[in-house]
Amino acid sequence: MRAGIFDRVLAGLDWIAERRGRTAASPAHLRTGITGEDAACSYLRRKGYVVVARRWSSGNLRGDLDLIAWRGSLLCFVEVKTRTAHDMAPAEAMVDTHKRNVLRRLARQYVRQLPGETFPNARFDVISVYLLPGAAPEFFHFESAFGWSERPWEERSGWR
Repeated sequence: MRAGIFDRVLAGLDWIAERRGRTAASPAHLRTGITGEDAACSYLRRKGYVVVARRWSSGNLRGDLDLIAWRGSLLCFVEVKTRTAHDMAPAEAMVDTHKRNVLRRLARQYVRQLPGETFPNARFDVISVYLLPGAAPEFFHFESAFGWSERPWEERSGWR
């Protein structure tokens, strides 16, 4: 119920921004990405996640974390990739080694700012969102898409 209200409030704010001409200033691909992040946020909330941050940046590192959510006691860092068509390569394929390393650095910075002395269990997810014209959004959620290291022998949280 609360997720539905949240979705309607976001849609209303988007409509107001569009009417005031605030969305036209940003490039179309950025608007598509933000729409996909909004849809992914709603998707996670419907699945029972508690989203605590959107587009989080540390201030001293480049990049941002699209969504940060808790699933019970598990902290999830979620990268959202949005497409308006099914291309040759799937959207999740765009999370390459460089992007994974950026996300890891940002996640470490985020965890350092959390209260307490223990490191929470955490994972990295990727959600591909396809916003096809005239159709409901399609979601492909890859839980534990990658781990804290590219090398399995250094992994502490069960990298696959």
